[in-house]
Amino acid sequence: MSPTHAQVEAQLTAPGQLFEMEEIDGTGIRAWKHAPAHFRALLETSRFHGDKLFLAYEDEHITFEEHFRLAATLSRRLVEEYGVAKGDRVAIAMRNYPEWVISFSAALAAGAIAVPLNAWWTEQELAYGIGDSGAKVVIADDERAGRLAGTGVPVIVARTAQWTELLGDVKPDVTLPEVELSPDDPATIFYTSGTTGHPKGALGSHRNLGQSPMTVAYGLMRTAALMGKDVGASLGQRRVTLLTVPLFHVTGCFSALTPSMFGGSGLVLMYKWDPERALQLIEREKVTTMIGVPTNAWQLMSHPDLDKYDLSSLTTLGYGGAPAPPKLLERIGENLPQRAATNGYGMTETTALAIGNGGPDYHARPDSIGRPVPVVDVRVVDPMGNVLPPGEVGELCVRGPNVIMGYWNKPEATAQTFVDGWLHTGDLAKIDEEGFVYIVDRAKDMVIRGGENVYCAEVEAALFEHPAVDDVAVIGVPHDELGEEVGAVIRPVAGASVTPRELTEFLTGRIAKFKIPQHYWFRDAELPRNPGGKILKTHLRREVLGDHRG
Repeated sequence: MSPTHAQVEAQLTAPGQLFEMEEIDGTGIRAWKHAPAHFRALLETSRFHGDKLFLAYEDEHITFEEHFRLAATLSRRLVEEYGVAKGDRVAIAMRNYPEWVISFSAALAAGAIAVPLNAWWTEQELAYGIGDSGAKVVIADDERAGRLAGTGVPVIVARTAQWTELLGDVKPDVTLPEVELSPDDPATIFYTSGTTGHPKGALGSHRNLGQSPMTVAYGLMRTAALMGKDVGASLGQRRVTLLTVPLFHVTGCFSALTPSMFGGSGLVLMYKWDPERALQLIEREKVTTMIGVPTNAWQLMSHPDLDKYDLSSLTTLGYGGAPAPPKLLERIGENLPQRAATNGYGMTETTALAIGNGGPDYHARPDSIGRPVPVVDVRVVDPMGNVLPPGEVGELCVRGPNVIMGYWNKPEATAQTFVDGWLHTGDLAKIDEEGFVYIVDRAKDMVIRGGENVYCAEVEAALFEHPAVDDVAVIGVPHDELGEEVGAVIRPVAGASVTPRELTEFLTGRIAKFKIPQHYWFRDAELPRNPGGKILKTHLRREVLGDHRG
Protein backbone atom coordinates (compact mmCIF):
# COMPACT_ATOMS: atom_id res chain seq x y z
CA MET A 1 0.00 0.00 0.00
CA SER A 2 1.37 3.39 -0.98
CA PRO A 3 2.18 5.84 1.84
CA THR A 4 -0.05 8.88 2.34
CA HIS A 5 1.13 12.46 1.97
CA ALA A 6 0.90 12.93 5.72
CA GLN A 7 3.09 9.86 6.31
CA VAL A 8 5.68 10.96 3.74
CA GLU A 9 5.84 14.49 5.14
CA ALA A 10 6.15 13.21 8.73
CA GLN A 11 8.97 10.88 7.69
CA LEU A 12 10.96 13.45 5.72
CA THR A 13 10.55 16.41 8.11
CA ALA A 14 11.03 14.57 11.41
CA PRO A 15 13.50 16.10 13.94
CA GLY A 16 17.07 15.33 12.94
CA GLN A 17 16.14 14.60 9.33
CA LEU A 18 17.50 16.60 6.38
CA PHE A 19 14.15 18.31 5.82
CA GLU A 20 13.52 19.30 9.42
CA MET A 21 11.80 22.69 9.69
CA GLU A 22 12.01 25.69 12.03
CA GLU A 23 10.02 28.89 12.42
CA ILE A 24 11.58 32.20 11.33
CA ASP A 25 11.63 34.72 14.19
CA GLY A 26 8.05 34.24 15.37
CA THR A 27 6.58 35.04 11.93
CA GLY A 28 4.72 31.77 11.59
CA ILE A 29 6.73 31.11 8.42
CA ARG A 30 8.54 27.76 8.39
CA ALA A 31 11.96 27.27 6.82
CA TRP A 32 14.28 24.35 6.12
CA LYS A 33 16.45 24.19 9.23
CA HIS A 34 19.50 22.69 7.53
CA ALA A 35 19.52 24.94 4.45
CA PRO A 36 22.60 27.14 3.81
CA ALA A 37 22.18 30.46 5.65
CA HIS A 38 23.61 32.40 2.71
CA PHE A 39 25.41 31.87 -0.57
CA ARG A 40 28.93 31.91 0.87
CA ALA A 41 27.98 28.94 3.05
CA LEU A 42 26.62 27.12 -0.02
CA LEU A 43 29.77 27.89 -2.03
CA GLU A 44 32.17 26.86 0.73
CA THR A 45 30.25 23.62 1.31
CA SER A 46 30.33 22.85 -2.41
CA ARG A 47 34.12 22.76 -2.24
CA PHE A 48 33.92 19.54 -0.22
CA HIS A 49 32.73 17.79 -3.37
CA GLY A 50 36.29 18.28 -4.61
CA ASP A 51 37.14 16.56 -7.87
CA LYS A 52 33.57 15.59 -8.71
CA LEU A 53 32.39 17.02 -12.02
CA PHE A 54 30.31 20.17 -11.51
CA LEU A 55 29.96 21.89 -14.90
CA ALA A 56 30.04 20.38 -18.38
CA TYR A 57 29.87 22.56 -21.48
CA GLU A 58 30.77 21.10 -24.88
CA ASP A 59 34.30 19.71 -24.30
CA GLU A 60 34.90 21.76 -21.13
CA HIS A 61 34.57 20.06 -17.75
CA ILE A 62 35.00 21.89 -14.43
CA THR A 63 35.14 20.23 -11.01
CA PHE A 64 33.73 21.68 -7.80
CA GLU A 65 37.23 22.53 -6.58
CA GLU A 66 38.10 24.26 -9.85
CA HIS A 67 34.87 26.22 -9.73
CA PHE A 68 35.54 27.37 -6.17
CA ARG A 69 39.05 28.59 -7.06
CA LEU A 70 37.84 30.44 -10.16
CA ALA A 71 34.91 32.03 -8.31
CA ALA A 72 37.04 33.03 -5.33
CA THR A 73 39.70 34.54 -7.62
CA LEU A 74 37.15 36.53 -9.62
CA SER A 75 35.44 37.62 -6.40
CA ARG A 76 38.73 39.07 -5.16
CA ARG A 77 39.33 40.83 -8.48
CA LEU A 78 35.84 42.42 -8.31
CA VAL A 79 36.64 43.77 -4.84
CA GLU A 80 40.25 44.79 -5.42
CA GLU A 81 40.15 46.08 -9.01
CA TYR A 82 36.54 47.22 -9.47
CA GLY A 83 35.82 48.37 -5.92
CA VAL A 84 32.80 46.11 -5.49
CA ALA A 85 31.50 46.23 -1.92
CA LYS A 86 28.64 44.61 -0.03
CA GLY A 87 25.31 45.66 -1.54
CA ASP A 88 26.75 46.82 -4.88
CA ARG A 89 25.08 45.35 -7.96
CA VAL A 90 27.00 43.18 -10.41
CA ALA A 91 25.06 42.46 -13.62
CA ILE A 92 25.56 39.31 -15.69
CA ALA A 93 24.59 39.23 -19.38
CA MET A 94 25.57 36.08 -21.23
CA ARG A 95 24.54 32.69 -22.52
CA ASN A 96 24.74 29.58 -20.36
CA TYR A 97 28.53 29.46 -20.37
CA PRO A 98 30.49 28.13 -17.36
CA GLU A 99 31.56 31.76 -16.84
CA TRP A 100 27.93 32.64 -16.01
CA VAL A 101 28.08 30.33 -13.00
CA ILE A 102 31.55 31.55 -12.00
CA SER A 103 30.45 35.20 -12.25
CA PHE A 104 27.26 34.59 -10.25
CA SER A 105 29.24 32.82 -7.52
CA ALA A 106 31.94 35.50 -7.47
CA ALA A 107 29.50 38.41 -7.17
CA LEU A 108 27.53 36.81 -4.33
CA ALA A 109 30.66 35.70 -2.49
CA ALA A 110 31.82 39.33 -2.46
CA GLY A 111 28.55 40.36 -0.82
CA ALA A 112 27.30 42.02 -3.99
CA ILE A 113 23.79 41.66 -5.37
CA ALA A 114 23.89 39.53 -8.54
CA VAL A 115 21.70 40.90 -11.36
CA PRO A 116 21.19 38.30 -14.10
CA LEU A 117 19.95 40.04 -17.26
CA ASN A 118 17.92 38.39 -20.00
CA ALA A 119 20.45 37.55 -22.72
CA TRP A 120 17.73 37.87 -25.37
CA TRP A 121 17.03 41.48 -24.48
CA THR A 122 17.69 44.25 -26.98
CA GLU A 123 20.22 47.02 -26.42
CA GLN A 124 17.48 49.26 -24.97
CA GLU A 125 16.21 46.56 -22.62
CA LEU A 126 19.71 45.73 -21.35
CA ALA A 127 20.41 49.43 -20.79
CA TYR A 128 17.22 49.69 -18.73
CA GLY A 129 18.19 46.73 -16.52
CA ILE A 130 21.68 48.11 -15.93
CA GLY A 131 20.40 51.61 -15.21
CA ASP A 132 17.49 50.52 -13.03
CA SER A 133 19.64 48.22 -10.89
CA GLY A 134 22.48 50.75 -10.69
CA ALA A 135 25.00 48.07 -11.63
CA LYS A 136 28.61 48.91 -10.76
CA VAL A 137 30.04 46.47 -13.28
CA VAL A 138 28.70 44.11 -15.94
CA ILE A 139 30.10 40.68 -16.79
CA ALA A 140 29.05 39.74 -20.32
CA ASP A 141 29.89 37.46 -23.19
CA ASP A 142 31.19 38.96 -26.43
CA GLU A 143 27.76 38.88 -28.07
CA ARG A 144 26.14 40.88 -25.26
CA ALA A 145 29.13 43.19 -24.72
CA GLY A 146 28.49 44.72 -28.13
CA ARG A 147 25.04 45.85 -26.94
CA LEU A 148 26.38 47.46 -23.76
CA ALA A 149 28.75 50.04 -25.23
CA GLY A 150 26.56 53.04 -24.43
CA THR A 151 25.76 52.25 -20.80
CA GLY A 152 28.88 53.87 -19.32
CA VAL A 153 29.36 50.92 -16.92
CA PRO A 154 32.61 48.90 -16.92
CA VAL A 155 32.19 45.62 -18.82
CA ILE A 156 34.19 42.46 -18.20
CA VAL A 157 34.00 40.26 -21.30
CA ALA A 158 34.05 36.54 -20.52
CA ARG A 159 35.84 33.97 -22.68
CA THR A 160 38.29 36.60 -23.98
CA ALA A 161 41.86 37.67 -23.24
CA GLN A 162 40.46 40.31 -20.86
CA TRP A 163 38.87 37.56 -18.73
CA THR A 164 42.07 35.49 -18.70
CA GLU A 165 44.22 38.48 -17.76
CA LEU A 166 41.81 39.58 -15.04
CA LEU A 167 41.83 36.18 -13.34
CA GLY A 168 45.59 35.81 -13.74
CA ASP A 169 47.17 33.07 -11.66
CA VAL A 170 44.37 31.03 -10.04
CA LYS A 171 46.02 29.71 -6.86
CA PRO A 172 45.01 26.52 -5.03
CA ASP A 173 44.94 28.30 -1.65
CA VAL A 174 42.80 31.25 -2.75
CA THR A 175 40.23 32.40 -0.19
CA LEU A 176 37.02 34.37 -0.48
CA PRO A 177 37.14 38.11 0.25
CA GLU A 178 36.11 39.06 3.78
CA VAL A 179 32.45 40.02 4.13
CA GLU A 180 29.74 39.29 6.70
CA LEU A 181 26.45 37.96 5.34
CA SER A 182 23.13 37.14 6.98
CA PRO A 183 20.02 35.36 5.64
CA ASP A 184 18.15 38.66 5.38
CA ASP A 185 20.77 40.40 3.22
CA PRO A 186 19.71 41.03 -0.42
CA ALA A 187 21.33 38.62 -2.87
CA THR A 188 19.75 38.75 -6.33
CA ILE A 189 17.68 40.92 -8.66
CA PHE A 190 15.91 38.92 -11.37
CA TYR A 191 13.89 41.01 -13.79
CA THR A 192 10.32 39.99 -14.48
CA SER A 193 8.39 41.50 -17.39
CA GLY A 194 6.27 44.46 -16.37
CA THR A 195 2.52 44.62 -16.95
CA THR A 196 2.81 48.26 -17.98
CA GLY A 197 6.03 48.19 -19.96
CA HIS A 198 9.22 48.29 -17.90
CA PRO A 199 10.36 45.11 -16.15
CA LYS A 200 10.39 44.94 -12.35
CA GLY A 201 13.48 43.82 -10.45
CA ALA A 202 12.54 41.00 -8.06
CA LEU A 203 14.81 41.43 -5.02
CA GLY A 204 15.70 38.08 -3.44
CA SER A 205 17.49 37.47 -0.16
CA HIS A 206 20.24 35.04 0.80
CA ARG A 207 17.59 33.08 2.71
CA ASN A 208 15.49 32.77 -0.44
CA LEU A 209 18.53 31.51 -2.34
CA GLY A 210 19.67 29.11 0.40
CA GLN A 211 16.23 27.53 0.76
CA SER A 212 15.92 26.77 -2.97
CA PRO A 213 18.06 23.60 -3.18
CA MET A 214 16.26 22.10 -0.19
CA THR A 215 12.87 22.77 -1.77
CA VAL A 216 13.90 21.03 -5.00
CA ALA A 217 15.42 18.11 -3.09
CA TYR A 218 12.27 17.72 -1.00
CA GLY A 219 10.12 17.58 -4.14
CA LEU A 220 12.29 14.80 -5.55
CA MET A 221 12.30 12.85 -2.29
CA ARG A 222 8.54 13.22 -1.87
CA THR A 223 8.02 11.80 -5.36
CA ALA A 224 10.42 8.92 -4.64
CA ALA A 225 8.63 8.11 -1.36
CA LEU A 226 5.19 8.21 -2.98
CA MET A 227 6.49 5.79 -5.63
CA GLY A 228 7.58 3.41 -2.86
CA LYS A 229 11.29 3.93 -3.40
CA ASP A 230 13.97 3.94 -0.70
CA VAL A 231 14.39 7.64 0.17
CA GLY A 232 17.85 7.11 1.67
CA ALA A 233 19.08 5.40 -1.49
CA SER A 234 17.52 8.14 -3.63
CA LEU A 235 19.34 10.82 -1.61
CA GLY A 236 22.65 9.02 -2.08
CA GLN A 237 22.43 8.74 -5.87
CA ARG A 238 24.54 11.22 -7.83
CA ARG A 239 22.49 13.31 -10.21
CA VAL A 240 23.57 14.82 -13.51
CA THR A 241 21.19 17.52 -14.71
CA LEU A 242 20.82 18.70 -18.29
CA LEU A 243 19.76 22.35 -18.14
CA THR A 244 17.68 23.33 -21.17
CA VAL A 245 16.61 26.83 -20.07
CA PRO A 246 18.61 29.99 -19.38
CA LEU A 247 20.37 30.55 -16.06
CA PHE A 248 19.02 34.11 -16.05
CA HIS A 249 15.60 32.62 -15.25
CA VAL A 250 14.83 31.37 -11.75
CA THR A 251 14.07 27.88 -13.08
CA GLY A 252 17.61 27.53 -14.38
CA CYS A 253 19.24 29.23 -11.42
CA PHE A 254 17.23 27.93 -8.47
CA SER A 255 15.85 24.61 -9.75
CA ALA A 256 19.11 23.45 -11.34
CA LEU A 257 22.21 25.47 -10.39
CA THR A 258 21.86 25.87 -6.62
CA PRO A 259 20.56 22.28 -6.12
CA SER A 260 23.56 20.97 -8.10
CA MET A 261 25.96 22.96 -5.91
CA PHE A 262 24.24 21.78 -2.74
CA GLY A 263 24.03 18.11 -3.68
CA GLY A 264 27.39 17.67 -5.43
CA SER A 265 25.62 17.00 -8.72
CA GLY A 266 26.74 17.57 -12.28
CA LEU A 267 25.22 20.33 -14.38
CA VAL A 268 25.35 20.04 -18.18
CA LEU A 269 25.00 23.35 -20.05
CA MET A 270 23.92 23.90 -23.66
CA TYR A 271 24.89 26.70 -26.06
CA LYS A 272 21.23 26.85 -27.01
CA TRP A 273 18.32 24.45 -26.83
CA ASP A 274 18.34 21.81 -29.55
CA PRO A 275 16.50 18.50 -28.99
CA GLU A 276 18.95 16.36 -30.97
CA ARG A 277 21.91 17.91 -29.15
CA ALA A 278 20.08 17.19 -25.90
CA LEU A 279 19.77 13.51 -26.86
CA GLN A 280 23.50 13.39 -27.60
CA LEU A 281 24.37 14.99 -24.26
CA ILE A 282 22.06 12.70 -22.29
CA GLU A 283 23.89 9.72 -23.78
CA ARG A 284 27.41 11.18 -23.49
CA GLU A 285 27.19 12.71 -20.01
CA LYS A 286 24.93 9.98 -18.51
CA VAL A 287 22.31 12.59 -17.65
CA THR A 288 19.84 11.52 -14.95
CA THR A 289 17.54 14.58 -14.93
CA MET A 290 16.43 17.09 -17.53
CA ILE A 291 15.04 20.39 -16.29
CA GLY A 292 13.24 22.93 -18.44
CA VAL A 293 9.81 24.01 -19.58
CA PRO A 294 7.15 21.71 -21.09
CA THR A 295 8.24 22.76 -24.59
CA ASN A 296 11.66 21.15 -24.06
CA ALA A 297 10.18 17.84 -22.89
CA TRP A 298 7.65 17.87 -25.73
CA GLN A 299 10.32 18.42 -28.40
CA LEU A 300 12.57 15.74 -26.89
CA MET A 301 9.73 13.21 -26.82
CA SER A 302 8.73 14.13 -30.39
CA HIS A 303 12.20 13.81 -31.93
CA PRO A 304 12.27 11.24 -34.77
CA ASP A 305 15.66 9.87 -33.62
CA LEU A 306 14.65 9.39 -29.98
CA ASP A 307 15.10 5.61 -30.09
CA LYS A 308 18.61 5.87 -31.60
CA TYR A 309 20.15 7.16 -28.37
CA ASP A 310 20.92 5.44 -25.06
CA LEU A 311 18.69 7.22 -22.56
CA SER A 312 18.91 4.55 -19.87
CA SER A 313 20.54 6.96 -17.37
CA LEU A 314 17.60 9.39 -17.59
CA THR A 315 15.31 8.86 -14.59
CA THR A 316 13.45 12.18 -14.31
CA LEU A 317 12.00 14.78 -16.67
CA GLY A 318 11.20 17.91 -14.69
CA TYR A 319 9.44 20.96 -16.07
CA GLY A 320 7.56 24.05 -15.00
CA GLY A 321 7.25 27.73 -15.87
CA ALA A 322 4.30 27.19 -18.22
CA PRO A 323 1.15 25.07 -18.38
CA ALA A 324 1.91 21.44 -19.25
CA PRO A 325 -0.60 19.70 -21.55
CA PRO A 326 -1.81 16.35 -20.13
CA LYS A 327 -0.86 14.78 -23.50
CA LEU A 328 2.80 15.42 -22.63
CA LEU A 329 2.60 12.99 -19.70
CA GLU A 330 1.13 10.35 -22.01
CA ARG A 331 3.95 10.85 -24.49
CA ILE A 332 6.62 10.49 -21.78
CA GLY A 333 4.92 7.31 -20.56
CA GLU A 334 4.92 5.85 -24.08
CA ASN A 335 8.55 6.69 -24.87
CA LEU A 336 10.22 6.42 -21.48
CA PRO A 337 8.24 4.03 -19.26
CA GLN A 338 9.34 3.77 -15.63
CA ARG A 339 10.69 7.34 -15.73
CA ALA A 340 9.32 9.92 -13.31
CA ALA A 341 7.82 13.10 -14.74
CA THR A 342 7.45 16.07 -12.42
CA ASN A 343 5.58 19.30 -12.98
CA GLY A 344 6.27 22.32 -10.79
CA TYR A 345 4.84 25.75 -10.17
CA GLY A 346 6.85 28.75 -9.20
CA MET A 347 7.53 32.35 -10.10
CA THR A 348 10.42 34.76 -10.02
CA GLU A 349 8.80 36.02 -6.81
CA THR A 350 8.88 32.53 -5.20
CA THR A 351 12.53 31.82 -6.05
CA ALA A 352 11.33 29.09 -8.45
CA LEU A 353 9.65 25.97 -7.07
CA ALA A 354 6.83 26.37 -4.54
CA ILE A 355 4.29 23.71 -5.55
CA GLY A 356 5.03 20.38 -7.22
CA ASN A 357 3.35 17.34 -8.72
CA GLY A 358 5.17 14.08 -9.36
CA GLY A 359 4.95 10.30 -9.37
CA PRO A 360 1.54 8.73 -8.79
CA ASP A 361 0.02 12.11 -7.92
CA TYR A 362 0.88 13.49 -11.36
CA HIS A 363 -0.60 10.46 -13.12
CA ALA A 364 -3.78 10.73 -11.03
CA ARG A 365 -4.11 14.51 -11.45
CA PRO A 366 -2.25 15.59 -14.63
CA ASP A 367 -4.21 18.85 -14.68
CA SER A 368 -2.98 19.89 -11.20
CA ILE A 369 0.27 21.66 -10.35
CA GLY A 370 0.36 19.54 -7.17
CA ARG A 371 0.73 20.29 -3.50
CA PRO A 372 2.93 22.94 -1.89
CA VAL A 373 6.15 21.83 -0.21
CA PRO A 374 5.88 21.83 3.62
CA VAL A 375 7.53 25.23 4.12
CA VAL A 376 5.07 26.91 1.75
CA ASP A 377 1.52 27.94 2.65
CA VAL A 378 -1.07 28.56 -0.08
CA ARG A 379 -4.57 29.95 -0.09
CA VAL A 380 -7.11 31.28 -2.56
CA VAL A 381 -8.80 34.65 -1.95
CA ASP A 382 -11.64 36.67 -3.47
CA PRO A 383 -11.15 40.26 -4.73
CA MET A 384 -11.73 41.55 -1.17
CA GLY A 385 -9.00 39.34 0.25
CA ASN A 386 -11.33 36.85 1.92
CA VAL A 387 -10.05 33.26 2.03
CA LEU A 388 -12.21 30.96 -0.10
CA PRO A 389 -13.17 27.37 0.77
CA PRO A 390 -11.89 24.33 -1.18
CA GLY A 391 -13.07 24.15 -4.77
CA GLU A 392 -13.81 27.84 -5.23
CA VAL A 393 -11.83 29.90 -7.73
CA GLY A 394 -9.90 32.99 -6.64
CA GLU A 395 -6.42 34.49 -6.70
CA LEU A 396 -3.65 32.18 -5.55
CA CYS A 397 -1.58 33.57 -2.67
CA VAL A 398 1.69 32.08 -1.40
CA ARG A 399 3.68 32.50 1.82
CA GLY A 400 7.04 30.97 2.74
CA PRO A 401 10.81 31.45 3.12
CA ASN A 402 11.13 31.42 -0.66
CA VAL A 403 9.00 34.55 -1.20
CA ILE A 404 11.22 37.48 -2.20
CA MET A 405 11.73 40.75 -0.31
CA GLY A 406 9.85 42.87 -2.89
CA TYR A 407 10.58 44.82 -6.06
CA TRP A 408 13.76 46.86 -6.42
CA ASN A 409 12.99 50.58 -5.91
CA LYS A 410 9.26 50.02 -6.56
CA PRO A 411 7.48 50.46 -3.19
CA GLU A 412 4.00 50.83 -4.71
CA ALA A 413 4.26 47.64 -6.77
CA THR A 414 5.69 45.86 -3.72
CA ALA A 415 2.79 47.00 -1.52
CA GLN A 416 0.25 45.83 -4.10
CA THR A 417 1.78 42.38 -4.57
CA PHE A 418 3.02 41.51 -1.07
CA VAL A 419 0.27 41.93 1.51
CA ASP A 420 0.73 40.92 5.17
CA GLY A 421 3.43 38.44 4.23
CA TRP A 422 1.42 36.88 1.40
CA LEU A 423 2.44 37.06 -2.27
CA HIS A 424 -0.53 37.69 -4.55
CA THR A 425 0.47 35.71 -7.64
CA GLY A 426 -2.02 37.09 -10.15
CA ASP A 427 -2.98 33.50 -11.05
CA LEU A 428 -6.58 32.32 -10.66
CA ALA A 429 -6.71 28.93 -8.96
CA LYS A 430 -8.68 26.51 -6.83
CA ILE A 431 -7.50 24.10 -4.12
CA ASP A 432 -9.27 20.78 -3.57
CA GLU A 433 -10.00 19.03 -0.26
CA GLU A 434 -6.66 17.18 -0.37
CA GLY A 435 -4.60 20.33 -0.90
CA PHE A 436 -3.93 19.94 -4.63
CA VAL A 437 -3.77 23.24 -6.50
CA TYR A 438 -5.24 23.80 -9.96
CA ILE A 439 -4.43 26.89 -12.05
CA VAL A 440 -7.63 27.97 -13.80
CA ASP A 441 -6.50 31.10 -15.62
CA ARG A 442 -4.09 34.00 -15.43
CA ALA A 443 -5.33 37.21 -13.90
CA LYS A 444 -2.47 39.09 -15.56
CA ASP A 445 -2.67 39.94 -19.23
CA MET A 446 0.20 37.71 -20.25
CA VAL A 447 1.26 35.15 -22.84
CA ILE A 448 3.66 32.37 -21.83
CA ARG A 449 5.70 31.39 -24.88
CA GLY A 450 7.95 28.40 -24.25
CA GLY A 451 8.32 29.41 -20.61
CA GLU A 452 9.02 33.08 -21.39
CA ASN A 453 6.54 35.58 -19.95
CA VAL A 454 5.35 38.08 -22.55
CA TYR A 455 3.24 40.88 -21.11
CA CYS A 456 0.71 42.00 -23.69
CA ALA A 457 0.89 45.65 -22.63
CA GLU A 458 4.60 45.81 -23.47
CA VAL A 459 4.09 44.45 -26.98
CA GLU A 460 1.03 46.68 -27.51
CA ALA A 461 3.01 49.75 -26.45
CA ALA A 462 5.71 48.93 -29.01
CA LEU A 463 3.14 48.38 -31.77
CA PHE A 464 1.40 51.68 -30.96
CA GLU A 465 4.64 53.47 -31.92
CA HIS A 466 4.10 52.45 -35.56
CA PRO A 467 2.38 55.35 -37.39
CA ALA A 468 -0.04 53.04 -39.22
CA VAL A 469 -1.41 51.41 -36.04
CA ASP A 470 -4.55 53.03 -34.65
CA ASP A 471 -5.49 50.35 -32.12
CA VAL A 472 -4.07 46.98 -31.11
CA ALA A 473 -4.70 44.03 -28.82
CA VAL A 474 -2.16 41.28 -28.15
CA ILE A 475 -3.41 37.77 -27.33
CA GLY A 476 -2.04 34.26 -26.82
CA VAL A 477 -2.37 31.76 -29.68
CA PRO A 478 -2.34 28.08 -28.60
CA HIS A 479 0.69 26.10 -29.82
CA ASP A 480 1.48 22.41 -29.20
CA GLU A 481 5.20 22.81 -28.50
CA LEU A 482 5.51 26.35 -27.11
CA GLY A 483 2.23 26.37 -25.19
CA GLU A 484 1.37 29.74 -26.70
CA GLU A 485 2.61 32.11 -29.37
CA VAL A 486 2.08 35.87 -29.51
CA GLY A 487 -0.69 37.20 -31.74
CA ALA A 488 -1.79 40.77 -32.46
CA VAL A 489 -5.13 42.13 -33.67
CA ILE A 490 -4.50 45.44 -35.46
CA ARG A 491 -6.84 48.24 -36.47
CA PRO A 492 -4.88 50.39 -38.94
CA VAL A 493 -5.17 54.17 -39.10
CA ALA A 494 -7.89 55.19 -41.57
CA GLY A 495 -6.48 55.21 -45.09
CA ALA A 496 -3.22 53.52 -44.03
CA SER A 497 -2.04 50.01 -44.77
CA VAL A 498 0.62 47.89 -43.10
CA THR A 499 1.78 44.28 -43.49
CA PRO A 500 2.90 41.67 -40.96
CA ARG A 501 6.42 41.82 -42.40
CA GLU A 502 6.58 45.61 -41.93
CA LEU A 503 5.41 45.32 -38.32
CA THR A 504 7.89 42.53 -37.57
CA GLU A 505 10.75 44.60 -39.02
CA PHE A 506 9.55 47.63 -37.03
CA LEU A 507 9.56 45.67 -33.75
CA THR A 508 12.94 44.04 -34.35
CA GLY A 509 15.41 45.76 -32.04
CA ARG A 510 12.64 47.44 -30.04
CA ILE A 511 11.58 44.37 -28.08
CA ALA A 512 13.18 40.95 -27.65
CA LYS A 513 12.62 38.52 -30.50
CA PHE A 514 10.47 36.11 -28.47
CA LYS A 515 7.97 38.95 -27.79
CA ILE A 516 7.39 39.78 -31.48
CA PRO A 517 4.01 38.47 -32.71
CA GLN A 518 4.00 35.43 -34.97
CA HIS A 519 0.35 36.01 -35.96
CA TYR A 520 -1.45 39.16 -37.11
CA TRP A 521 -5.08 39.91 -37.82
CA PHE A 522 -6.27 43.20 -39.35
CA ARG A 523 -9.74 44.69 -38.96
CA ASP A 524 -11.44 47.97 -39.89
CA ALA A 525 -14.00 47.86 -37.08
CA GLU A 526 -13.24 49.15 -33.58
CA LEU A 527 -11.85 46.63 -31.12
CA PRO A 528 -14.50 45.43 -28.64
CA ARG A 529 -14.31 47.22 -25.28
CA ASN A 530 -16.23 47.19 -22.02
CA PRO A 531 -17.79 50.41 -20.61
CA GLY A 532 -14.54 51.15 -18.80
CA GLY A 533 -12.63 51.14 -22.09
CA LYS A 534 -10.81 47.82 -21.50
CA ILE A 535 -10.47 45.61 -24.58
CA LEU A 536 -12.53 42.43 -24.32
CA LYS A 537 -9.82 39.94 -25.24
CA THR A 538 -12.08 36.96 -24.58
CA HIS A 539 -14.34 38.22 -27.39
CA LEU A 540 -11.34 38.81 -29.67
CA ARG A 541 -9.92 35.34 -29.05
CA ARG A 542 -13.30 33.83 -29.84
CA GLU A 543 -13.54 35.90 -32.99
CA VAL A 544 -10.11 35.19 -34.46
CA LEU A 545 -9.37 31.76 -32.97
CA GLY A 546 -12.74 30.25 -32.19
CA ASP A 547 -11.37 30.08 -28.64
CA HIS A 548 -14.06 29.67 -25.96
CA ARG A 549 -11.93 30.33 -22.89
CA GLY A 550 -13.91 32.50 -20.49
